[in-house]
Amino acid sequence: MVKTALITGATSGIGKATAYELAKHGINLVLCGRRKARLAEIETILSKQTKVHSLSFDVRDKTAVFNAINSLPNTFKTIDILINNAGNAHGLDPINTGSIDDWDAMMDINVKGLLYVSKAIIPSMTKRKSGHIINIGSSAGKEVYPKGNVYCGSKHAVVAISEGMRIDLNPYGIKVGTINPGLVETEFSQVRFKGDAVANTIYKGYSALQPEDIAEIIYFALSRPAHVNIADLLVFCTAQASSTIVKKDQ
Repeated sequence: MVKTALITGATSGIGKATAYELAKHGINLVLCGRRKARLAEIETILSKQTKVHSLSFDVRDKTAVFNAINSLPNTFKTIDILINNAGNAHGLDPINTGSIDDWDAMMDINVKGLLYVSKAIIPSMTKRKSGHIINIGSSAGKEVYPKGNVYCGSKHAVVAISEGMRIDLNPYGIKVGTINPGLVETEFSQVRFKGDAVANTIYKGYSALQPEDIAEIIYFALSRPAHVNIADLLVFCTAQASSTIVKKDQ
């Protein structure tokens, strides 16, 4: 049976790479993101490999989330796989000088957005007693680093929520797992540093993880036998030992 996966944050980075990876394996896709033009471009390309439907909404907008998911045509209504990938870091400041707007954005996208999308999808999974949820966390959900305060808090919340999901959905046979990447070369730093030139230096001097690396790991988790669940996985590039230790070329 062909499965259908819903991916949030599908217009760039890990979400986009995951869409391409799953399409290679014939999984039908519901691609979600804010940027309509990017969604349309990806849909056009991947429709040559599998069935694709796009939904443009902001995960922070609870009403928009439910309206979009409720609007899915019958072909795409049964979501077998949910990949909660949408997330962002905003700013890198000490707690005493941090921006409340940045804090709100991180909590609204990384935590509340994940909850809204999950709430819209999970009831149909529990009804069928079938499904697989993968939440994209971060190494920041495993350890706190200087000036990471609220971002790390949001990603610690993703890990805790995922553990709670796994417990609560266990009676329904639904798999829940968390993939926690370290340094991945995406638009992440451009967003965190708000376009500042420092963003261009973050991935210099070493080989960072690429979005495709994480996409392959996600598919590996999805393709395990029915009795196997990858519950929690931390992934670093070889140069990275922790959130603050990275071996760079001199």
